[in-house]
Amino acid sequence: MTTTTASAQPGERTAGTSSPGAARERRRPPGRIRRIGLPYLLLLPALLLELLVHLVPMVIGIVMSFKELTQFYVRDWTLAPWNGLDNYSMSVDFDAPVGAALLHSFLVTCAFTVLSVGLCWLIGTAAAVCMQDAFRGRGLLRALFLVPYALPVYAAVITWAFMFQHDNGLVNHVLHDQLGLTDKPSFWLIGDNSFVALLVVSVWKGWPFAFLIVMAGLQNIPKELYEAAALDGAGVWQQIRRITLPSLRPVNQVLVLVLFLWTFNDFNTPFVLFGKAAPEAADLISIHIYQSSFVTWNFGAGSAMSVLLLLFLLVVTGAYLFLSSRSRPAAGSAEASRSVKASRTSEEGETADV
Repeated sequence: MTTTTASAQPGERTAGTSSPGAARERRRPPGRIRRIGLPYLLLLPALLLELLVHLVPMVIGIVMSFKELTQFYVRDWTLAPWNGLDNYSMSVDFDAPVGAALLHSFLVTCAFTVLSVGLCWLIGTAAAVCMQDAFRGRGLLRALFLVPYALPVYAAVITWAFMFQHDNGLVNHVLHDQLGLTDKPSFWLIGDNSFVALLVVSVWKGWPFAFLIVMAGLQNIPKELYEAAALDGAGVWQQIRRITLPSLRPVNQVLVLVLFLWTFNDFNTPFVLFGKAAPEAADLISIHIYQSSFVTWNFGAGSAMSVLLLLFLLVVTGAYLFLSSRSRPAAGSAEASRSVKASRTSEEGETADV
């Protein structure tokens, strides 16, 4: 008597048995979840540091703006009484001394930012365009142009403060003693000239960054465009106007925004150049908020001014990004229409030749 046993087919599994590979597959999470969760896991340390360094102090500053926080509550600021929107109403009351001083500081900061950003962009773009073509010593000049950006801010501004000294400064020595352009040595760190001194230091310190960004953007422009334009008879200025500036529009949009935020919030330059009390002509809003908080010991009013500054920068940044995003499709459609017209013209020319 023979017994037959049914042998399992290669692709079949017997009941009650499972392979180790199948168990590992059940324990292993799906690949899609791993792909989605891994980037957030890698970003978690940076997010925690951002939370501790920026978000938590910002929230504390917003809470402090609703308190009557003076020198009497410095030891424990949580015990300061709440005063609602009094700090904000005092800051925006432009008929009162506090509001009038804040408005003056805001206008000075706006004028300073517009001039500094414009000059930084203009000088940086001009230098980058001049450094585009290869010539002997170009690498050395590029390195020298980046020295102001590479120097520490405090060391550079302290050097400028010595150069702007009235009696033995280099600026008065050159302008008055050597060139004779002024009747007498000027006071650069006080009075109306302090705005010019602050603007010079800011432009000297900021234009190499614009030069670096624009120079990187110029590397993406094909040289064939300039060669074709030169064959068509376009001069240097026409090439810059028709090829360079339109091609650098995305780079310039980001560059101008970054320079605006850096310059409007700049605290190190005026603080090192003038000290705790900046002249009225160079009273930037960052120094004004510092004086309101740490000189007059009214931390509640200083926090309210900081929150108003934050809201202003958010509104300006949002409006700038919105207008920039709207201009890009328009520029793209205009470029597409020009290319279509060019293709139609070439087709008509070929048809006429036939």
